[in-house]
Amino acid sequence: MNIRTFALRRLQPFALGFTLLSCLLFRFAALPVHAQSNGTSAGGNWTQYEYEDKMTAARNVRFELISNAGQHDLYSQSRVEILCENGHWKGSNFTPGGRLGPPTHPGFWGQPKMEVMVRVDNRHHNQGWNWNGRFLAMDKGTTRELIGARIFNVEFLGPSGPQIAEFSPGGIDLTRVSKACGLVPKKH
Repeated sequence: MNIRTFALRRLQPFALGFTLLSCLLFRFAALPVHAQSNGTSAGGNWTQYEYEDKMTAARNVRFELISNAGQHDLYSQSRVEILCENGHWKGSNFTPGGRLGPPTHPGFWGQPKMEVMVRVDNRHHNQGWNWNGRFLAMDKGTTRELIGARIFNVEFLGPSGPQIAEFSPGGIDLTRVSKACGLVPKKH
């Protein structure tokens, strides 16, 4: 028996244990997502999810808005999420239904950013949102515009060029958002 065969035989129990442990971790990692699947309507096209962090007892609330139905492209399942903890806004994310293109520029601290164009009702503006490869982190000002808007569109860079995700955010219960996140609509 050569040294390679000896080493492989010695590692087989560890490989089996590692595979079993990986499967268990994957199974338990999926549990919190499944536990949050019972969302309630937050008004309009919004869904609200609430859960308590088992370690910190923090009350977490997530408001989710799926892009408008009826689009026949890859980005018809884009979504916006507003994340709140203990009555305070924690962050907001825009997640496209498909892959994001590469970042367009570095931020002040060197983090990757993507320049997007945002339409809020009849106003347009450009924003630089932090890019992590799967989603874009939205700023608080745009989030405040979003909760008070009837139309919210995001033009972002997909793998094959500019893409537009269209949302209808009107009808969210602003009292719920204020209580869960401390956010009020931005006035123009």
